[in-house]
Amino acid sequence: MERWYMSVIALLLIGVVIIAGCTTTLPAKEAGLEEKDTTSVYIVGIDGDYAPYSYIDRDGNPAGFDVESIEWIADEMGFQVKIQPVEWNRIIPALLEKEIDMIYSGMSITDERRELVGFSKPYWTANQSIAVRNESGIDIDDIMEGKAVIGTERGSTAAAWTEDTLVYSGKMPAENLALYGNISLAINALEEEHVDAVIFDLPVLKEAILERPLMIVGELKTGERYGIAVRKGDTELLETLNEGLDRLMDSPEWQELIEKYKLA
Repeated sequence: MERWYMSVIALLLIGVVIIAGCTTTLPAKEAGLEEKDTTSVYIVGIDGDYAPYSYIDRDGNPAGFDVESIEWIADEMGFQVKIQPVEWNRIIPALLEKEIDMIYSGMSITDERRELVGFSKPYWTANQSIAVRNESGIDIDDIMEGKAVIGTERGSTAAAWTEDTLVYSGKMPAENLALYGNISLAINALEEEHVDAVIFDLPVLKEAILERPLMIVGELKTGERYGIAVRKGDTELLETLNEGLDRLMDSPEWQELIEKYKLA
């Protein structure tokens, strides 16, 4: 009786060892388990009404110079991106609240913004410009003397320039600055004669007034430099983006994008 009992115990122990050996040596794929994809996915915040840099096309897809640039960088540097349109006035708060991971949408690097976010190296330079109705007779002198009602996008550097140059200097009353949720709304207001002029980044404004009875009457040499914004603590991501920008600007694709979006 005792020998039989001991024999059973021995067989059970051998079985446990064999099973244990099998479960620890089988690779995940052979065990029928899927390997986790460890590729980082970053949510990229854009202004969805900022052509030619970032916009939503007729099929509802993100497009533009900045959109294609970050997609190229992501592929080159080994991460993935999801493009997320955000109202411009909320885009920095969205970054700080971790709703998005970066802003890549023609964001001018300013001292005020540097207090809140970190910026990549500059990748583009642009000036502000002024659009008016074709037959209005308004020129850049009227703007600089504070004689016009000006519209622009809320939270933009165009709004900041207008306040700093015209409102705070006393040349123009504060109520003559009309702020809108996006540049299209400001352009509509101009065409409908709610404002006398719109001030905004030159390439975007040129795109926005196409096929409208509007024209550019002046360019303001603000020399604004665009950068990618990230949270201040995301130093590793910032280094990756800077390296990606270097590679992109050294590649043939950079000039192709410039020509495609008529930024030259």
